[in-house]
Amino acid sequence: MRKVTVSGKTVDEAIELGLSKLGTEKDNVTISVLEEPQKGFLGLLGGKPAVVEVTLKPDPVKEAILFLRDTIDKMGISASVDKEEKKDGVFLNITGVDIGVLIGKRGQTLDSLQYLVNLVANRQSSNYVRIYLDAEGYRERRKEALETLAARLSSKAIRTKREVRLEPMNAHERKIIHTALQNVKGVKTYSDGEEPNRRIIVAPK
Repeated sequence: MRKVTVSGKTVDEAIELGLSKLGTEKDNVTISVLEEPQKGFLGLLGGKPAVVEVTLKPDPVKEAILFLRDTIDKMGISASVDKEEKKDGVFLNITGVDIGVLIGKRGQTLDSLQYLVNLVANRQSSNYVRIYLDAEGYRERRKEALETLAARLSSKAIRTKREVRLEPMNAHERKIIHTALQNVKGVKTYSDGEEPNRRIIVAPK
């Protein structure tokens, strides 16, 4: 049950009854007052109760998972979605066959899916929920590959005393490079260009 119409002597009484029927709290619903209570003649006859409609707000994470599963199905991919809640947000991990199609070149398809999933999750939510997508541990493998690349290119920048320009990356991947090299002596990093072609420059100090 996602919506009930209830009546009570007062609007507050009707709301409380609606919350009780839905088994939830006020923060999780939207309330529409359909009819204000009216007192009868001399306070006795012909009075009308308050009538309110109480509707459960969509669960942003459930909405996101439904959208993701539907999208995966429409792509013709057999996969499952597992949820893990952490302090940084909600992590959805996709496992199955042909997962490479969902990841795409350098994770671009996965990033696009993540963007859409966050839009769906937060379109009706008053509190923003951050959702991260991963597929068969791709994010961790990519992070390790970027850290290895950063170490190699920092050595090159120091050895040649020349700047090294990396390929364009999204903000998350650029942060991985910056973090990996922030304490490396002899080099500095900065970003250059405009999205979506913004890239990192590794330069000797």
